[in-house]
Amino acid sequence: MSLLVVGSVAFDSVKTPYGKVDRVLAGAATYFSLAASFFTDVRVVAVVGEDFTGKEEKVFLDRGIDISGIAREKGKSFFWAGEYGENVNEAKTLDTQLGVFADFNPQIPEKLKTTEYIFLANIDPTLQVNVRKQINGAKFVGGDTMNYWINGSRQQLGEMMRVVDALLINDTEAKMLAQEFSLVRAAQKILTMGPKALVIKHGEYGATVFFQDGAFGMGRHPFRAPTLPIEKVTDPTGAGDCFAGGFMGYIASQGQLTREVFKRAMFYGGVMGSFAVEDFGTARLQKLTRPEIEDRYKIFCELTHIE
Repeated sequence: MSLLVVGSVAFDSVKTPYGKVDRVLAGAATYFSLAASFFTDVRVVAVVGEDFTGKEEKVFLDRGIDISGIAREKGKSFFWAGEYGENVNEAKTLDTQLGVFADFNPQIPEKLKTTEYIFLANIDPTLQVNVRKQINGAKFVGGDTMNYWINGSRQQLGEMMRVVDALLINDTEAKMLAQEFSLVRAAQKILTMGPKALVIKHGEYGATVFFQDGAFGMGRHPFRAPTLPIEKVTDPTGAGDCFAGGFMGYIASQGQLTREVFKRAMFYGGVMGSFAVEDFGTARLQKLTRPEIEDRYKIFCELTHIE
């Protein structure tokens, strides 16, 4: 099954305790699509500027990703510069330049409208809803958001949550969205807002999926997936997007929605996120192989197995 992601393709400049890079390929849709491409056919809808060249195209094409939905506009691509200190879960933003992304109004090409699995990466929730309306036959739709939209576009975000099957956010965003201090109560409240499943990412501590009772034919008991302790987090940028790519990519590859599929998808999401942080930008993902993914998946499973 194919998987369509709508989001940003961008350039980042990042500094961490392990070094720095300048204007490397990045963006939520980039990280997501590279991670998902190890499991299923991936299609991208985004907008880039004149600074997006054949070098960046090749990164997608080498993974067999369909980039026919990436629009080319005059100007510069979205750019972000940030710095991480000892706390790798928090980035200090140094510069943000929207470039052509400021006018992004995603239009899904006709040939991509039959895609059954969709991921609405972190963009304006109004645009996410518009994309969802363009694809009527979607079997499973995931979505992401961030504190900017939670604080400034709550009504529009509410509309978005009613048209997605699964929402993927981190624990800080979940508490902010639900206006609850308890993560469990926050999850229960968010599930009443529309999504049938809520995946809450805990950074280096794994992720938890909560379900509406009866959703996808399963009970409402949550499931917690671990993450692998990483000795050296070179660059945490994009780890959450890679988690989403692994999660959605695996689900799309199975063609069915069961509790076991969700559980394995959570593990594969963690695996992809763990690889992403090992190098700057997309460098590790470009060198990654499927056997490496499966070997690490086995380690993740062993972390939770009791004889």
